[in-house]
Amino acid sequence: MVTVADKIIAFNRELDYTGNLPEGYRVLNPFVENPETMQVMEAFYRKYYNDTHRRRFIIGINPSRHGAGVTGVPFTDTKRLESACGITMSSARTHEVSSVFVYDLIEEYGGTEAFYRHFYINSPFPLAIIRKTKNGQWLNANYYDDKALFNHVKQFMIDSLEKHISIGLDTSEVYILGKKNASFIRALNREVRLFDKTVELEHPRYIQQYKSRDKAFYIDKYLQALEGHTPNPELLL
Repeated sequence: MVTVADKIIAFNRELDYTGNLPEGYRVLNPFVENPETMQVMEAFYRKYYNDTHRRRFIIGINPSRHGAGVTGVPFTDTKRLESACGITMSSARTHEVSSVFVYDLIEEYGGTEAFYRHFYINSPFPLAIIRKTKNGQWLNANYYDDKALFNHVKQFMIDSLEKHISIGLDTSEVYILGKKNASFIRALNREVRLFDKTVELEHPRYIQQYKSRDKAFYIDKYLQALEGHTPNPELLL
């Protein structure tokens, strides 16, 4: 029996972006750059996806250098990988802002086993993108930050979304994280018709960075979208 884990692991093993990029941009493939990333990624999916259940899709932007860009698991830094998932990564130690919100949400949902039993998180561009600043530093970049960048990676994104869906996802309703991300994914969806309905949610990083005082409200909003809970307006103070 081929499991969902088998399909996800095969997808990650075969990940390779060979297209062009604008000057000053690079793509990082954590599965190539750190052998332990492949190991912990496999351990994660064997633990939570070793079945044939259909799941709903939560769509991020592209991995950050400190989250999936290290662990190979979307929105999961090494701290949450160990504390919430029980998987230790010895070659790196990272803290990623979005991961904090996501795992607080997962705890409210009922824990990692319950959450990952029903949902699959990944990105339309599933590798980390970085850009070089004027002073020579490399920073996280989003696929939509530059029109030329998006045009280069667009077909790879469509192909990746189709491959994500092929692992056995429910495409009747998908959840897109971030307003600008949702705009781009909806435009792609009008072209290739991958999803029946798209639901936009605030990006975890935006919530943690700018709306942390209202975090309980946003967790409730996510739960409403994911499970049909009624939001509690008293949580937004």
